Amino acid sequence: MAWTMLFAAGLLEVVWALSMKQSHGFTRLVPSIVTMVAALASFGLLAASMKTLPLGTAYMIWTGIGAVGAFLVGVALLGEEISPMRMLAAGFIIVGLVLMKLSATS
Repeated sequence: MAWTMLFAAGLLEVVWALSMKQSHGFTRLVPSIVTMVAALASFGLLAASMKTLPLGTAYMIWTGIGAVGAFLVGVALLGEEISPMRMLAAGFIIVGLVLMKLSATS
């Protein structure tokens, strides 16, 4: 259950990052509200998963899902640049996430 909560927390991190971008510095009401709600839910799920998962593992997985997810959303929805170097960087993050998951004892 902790891993499911952690995965959901990581996806919500992507949601709040995208909605923060769409809020234009918190000058748009709806994206600002979405940012706050998604961030609170993400932090709550992260905290709940940390009851059983190690701090380093949980935090790395959460930030990694958020980082790679935000990169993919930026490319797919916002037309951000995709280059071999950026893809390699995202790939390294994914490899790190897999290795962290494989090394977890919980």
